[in-house]
Amino acid sequence: MGQIMKRHSRRAFLVSSVLATTLLAACGSGGGLNSNRDDIDAAVRQAQMDLYATVPGSQEAASRAAGVLIMPSVTEGGLMIGGGYGEGALLIGDAPVEYFSVASASYGLQAGYQQESQALFFMTPEALANFRTTDGWSAGAETKFVVEEDAASFGFSTDTINQPVYAVVFGQQGLLAGATIEGSKYSRIIR
Repeated sequence: MGQIMKRHSRRAFLVSSVLATTLLAACGSGGGLNSNRDDIDAAVRQAQMDLYATVPGSQEAASRAAGVLIMPSVTEGGLMIGGGYGEGALLIGDAPVEYFSVASASYGLQAGYQQESQALFFMTPEALANFRTTDGWSAGAETKFVVEEDAASFGFSTDTINQPVYAVVFGQQGLLAGATIEGSKYSRIIR
């Protein structure tokens, strides 16, 4: 009986997570399921300007990075079961070279809805190559997380750049208790 309940619970969790993520993607703006390359590029440029204006040191970090992934609008939401989705572009030398989606599913103590922007700075060619060759890449121990409230501590210098990947969350709108970028999966998309 316990095994049947576990399978049923897992299946219900997966189905609910997929449904929540799909609904959020359909509701999201600035890079949803129907976005074309031009729409994503425009949203990425705007998010890049917002990032540079609100997060000190981010423009210098981008100039030193091997590549920067910008997700202009990641929509997350949930009530116990949640999900999130967004689309963006990988910039190398300030030019979009590939397009990616980010998706997350979660279960636990959470409630609400939120839109945010994300930027992942790949500071080494190895970290960038790993990202580009791993389908379903997720941030791990090599990633330092920075949120907008901590932006003052995000200053970059040759002495402070010591992680291969920096993940910055900025421009949050709405409130989602318990939200995190950890566990999100980034995958290449064709646009």
